[in-house]
Amino acid sequence: MGLGVRAIQLGFSVQYFRFDELLTALKVDAHLRPERLKKRKYMSSALLLVDEMGYDPMTREEASLFFRLVSYRYGRGAMIITTNKSIRDWTELLAGDEVLATAILDRLLHRAHVLNIKGRSYRLRDLEDAFKT
Repeated sequence: MGLGVRAIQLGFSVQYFRFDELLTALKVDAHLRPERLKKRKYMSSALLLVDEMGYDPMTREEASLFFRLVSYRYGRGAMIITTNKSIRDWTELLAGDEVLATAILDRLLHRAHVLNIKGRSYRLRDLEDAFKT
């Protein structure tokens, strides 16, 4: 992700996780007290990049752990999340919990920039172009 590379060039600490990897880390650290949890790289970096969120719905436990992450990072560090889900689909993604989805989105969208990219996947487009030649 180009924004992550640029952030590193400017001297910011950056962590990249695929969403499934992040959930695994959150589950492993679920028992940690807040003072120990804040030392984890996904909590302490200036920018957290979360890629491929939304391919599988979360369980209630996973949604709660994600809320804990978003709540802690709110106002402390930037997040970039890539997803194929629109904002209106996040309740379904977050274990069907509308209250939890609203709380997470409230924190994520405050002072956020949302980029909605429509169109064919660049990966598929490149593959289609290769087959044409």
